[in-house]
Amino acid sequence: MKRMINNISLCEPLYKTLPKKVLIKNGTVIDPFSEKEYESDILISNGKIEKIAKNIKAEKGCEEIDAKGLFVSPGFFDMHVHLREPGYEQAENFVSGTNAAMAGGVTALAAMANTTPCVDNKFVYNDIKSRVKGLLVDVHQIPAVTIRREGKTIVEMTELVEAGAPAFSDDGSGIRSSETMKGALEYAKMFGTPILVHPEDHTFAEGVMNESLSSTELGMSYIPAIAESINVARDIEIARYVDGTVHFQHVSVKESIELVRKAKKEGLKVTCEVTPHHFSLTDDMVRTFSTDYKMNPPLRTQEDVDAVHKALKDGTIDAIATDHAPHPSEKKNVEFDFAPFGVLGLETMFSAGITYLVRKKKLSLMEFLKKITVNPRKILNLEADMIKKGKTAELVIFDKDKKWKVDRRKLNSLSINTCFHDDTHYGKVLYTINNGKIFKA
Repeated sequence: MKRMINNISLCEPLYKTLPKKVLIKNGTVIDPFSEKEYESDILISNGKIEKIAKNIKAEKGCEEIDAKGLFVSPGFFDMHVHLREPGYEQAENFVSGTNAAMAGGVTALAAMANTTPCVDNKFVYNDIKSRVKGLLVDVHQIPAVTIRREGKTIVEMTELVEAGAPAFSDDGSGIRSSETMKGALEYAKMFGTPILVHPEDHTFAEGVMNESLSSTELGMSYIPAIAESINVARDIEIARYVDGTVHFQHVSVKESIELVRKAKKEGLKVTCEVTPHHFSLTDDMVRTFSTDYKMNPPLRTQEDVDAVHKALKDGTIDAIATDHAPHPSEKKNVEFDFAPFGVLGLETMFSAGITYLVRKKKLSLMEFLKKITVNPRKILNLEADMIKKGKTAELVIFDKDKKWKVDRRKLNSLSINTCFHDDTHYGKVLYTINNGKIFKA
């Protein structure tokens, strides 16, 4: 059964065709690529930026958007998303997932390969490319590193890169074999392509929450910090050995962060990301026994959260990505031990950053936006200089001070498993523009 909001099916695109001429008036343009902030109008013609200047006069038939008191920025990029199609469409599909993305200001995303069938060959890859063509949101499919994500046989990277793959990832599964990881980094090095690593040693990771005082008091099985950091340490050493490019997904513990910091100081080709829930929540939330706080890696301690904030500020953590992982209610509404890992993120990435980072002065607005616009695109070798004449208008208009309450029942995803339900957030996306299409909140 299709979930509905205001009698609109969540399997129907929410965008409209952008008028031939659109003039964004009186906005504050904030461009993380050039690190400039300035007052300007932006004229969009046939979906492309025609002019950026003050006091542009509207032509006859030109539609105006009054952005006075608002910010105009490049569209956000979420480099870690599970769209669940093909194979698990009851949780999410390309339309519902991109509806959620555009509502959150995300104009482009990287979709993970843990689908059924797995995206481990050019035939599945090209099928997905054909399905997502023409949407407002650009879907960059990331193929698996190994066949069926089993960590054994490396995929045919050459044909997948030729088909358009910007990176490879066995996300959801850590690559157990060091030899396989070495081979994957060597193969990907031929194309200058990163390997996106799910850093987890599964022999340590049989629990349901972080190892801490909370897990002891609750009597729950735990996932220790070393389950992550030992894999980070190994893959940094392999990247050093082969001069490969590795990106660590959803880092969550201070030990991993320090390893990445040291690797960067040595000049290794290492980057990493963090999720909104890992920079805003701690494992104390598990005391509620709500499965909306069950994710992998698990919520960690306040000490880890503090380390994340420091690493975001000093650049050790390059990007913010959601690990958007929808699950139907019937899967999540069970005992904590039996619920699947994962929470939604696309519609709350921006507001969580404003609420927990910018307003708390952990990052400036420019620093935060850089981690959800420029940096993820650079990691994936995609164009990051977006606000300039002649470029496709891929823009977001937002009110950074608008207060709103997160309500799982009003989200655009097919699933409702958000860890921010009923929280008050600041920062609201009002318009999302891309590919000649527009979404208005």
